[in-house]
Amino acid sequence: MDNAYIILIIIVVLITVVVIYAINRSSSKDEIRKKLMESEFPENWKEVLKEDFPLYNKMPEQIRDKLHSYINVFMEEKSFEACGSLDELTEEMCVTIAGQACLLLVNGRCGVYDKLTTILVYEDMYSAGAQQNQDGTVGKGGTRLGESWEKGTVILSWKHSLRGPAIANDGQNLVIHEFAHQLDQWDGVADGAPLRAFVNEHKDWSKNFQEAFEKHAKRLKAGRKLVIDSYGATNPAEFFAVSTETFFEKPKKLLNRYPAIYKELKSFYMLDPLEW
Repeated sequence: MDNAYIILIIIVVLITVVVIYAINRSSSKDEIRKKLMESEFPENWKEVLKEDFPLYNKMPEQIRDKLHSYINVFMEEKSFEACGSLDELTEEMCVTIAGQACLLLVNGRCGVYDKLTTILVYEDMYSAGAQQNQDGTVGKGGTRLGESWEKGTVILSWKHSLRGPAIANDGQNLVIHEFAHQLDQWDGVADGAPLRAFVNEHKDWSKNFQEAFEKHAKRLKAGRKLVIDSYGATNPAEFFAVSTETFFEKPKKLLNRYPAIYKELKSFYMLDPLEW
C-alpha cells in the first residue's frame, strides 16, 4: 500500500471513532436528562417557587409537573456565577431563575436551552461595555438589567429577576424576556422568529408579528395607551421577547389588542395563561 492509501485509511478510522464517540456521548446525555426529568422534585424548591414566582401558584398541576422536570435538568446542566458586588448565589436564587426560564420549555420541543452554559447574575443593574453585533455594527455600552448572548450566556440582575415575577400582571419579567431571546437566537438569528424548524406550524408568524410590531410602534409614536411595553418597538427581536412577557403576565389584554399574536404564542408555547 502506498502512503496516500494508508493516510486515507487512518482518516476514515479517525472519523469513525469521532462519530461513534459523538453518538455515545449524545445517547448518554439523553439518558441522564431522562433520569433527571423523571426524578423527584425537591419540596424546598416548590416552596421557593411558591414564594418567589407567584404565577407558579396559578398553574395547573400538569403544567407544574412538566416545569419541575425541566428545572431538574436546568439546575444540573447550567452553571450559575455571581458577578460584581454579589458575593455568592444561593439555591433559592438559582431555583427562582430556573423556574421562570423553564416555563418557556414545557412545550417539550425546545430542548433545554442547549446552547446555553452559563447564567451570570449581578446584584442589581450593571455596566456593560460596547460590543460588536452580528451585523457588524457596534452596540452601545451602558447600564443594563440583562442580556442574552447566542454563544452560551445569559446575564441577569438578581434584583430585577426577583421583582419581575413579584408583580405578576404588569407585563414585565426580566428572566422570561432574556430567555425568550435565547429561543429566538437558537437558530442563529435574533429576528423575532424563533425556531424556524416549526415554520409549517407557524406559516403566518412573520406576517402577524410584523403587522403587530408596526401597529405597536404607531401607537407608541402617537402617545396612545400600550399593552406591550414600549421597549418592544425597538426591533422585531425585542417585540417578540416583550410580547412573551405580556403573554404570561397580561394574557387577557394581549388577546384583546393583538389576538393573532396571542394565538401564535399560545400555539408556540403550548400554554394558555388565560385558563390559569
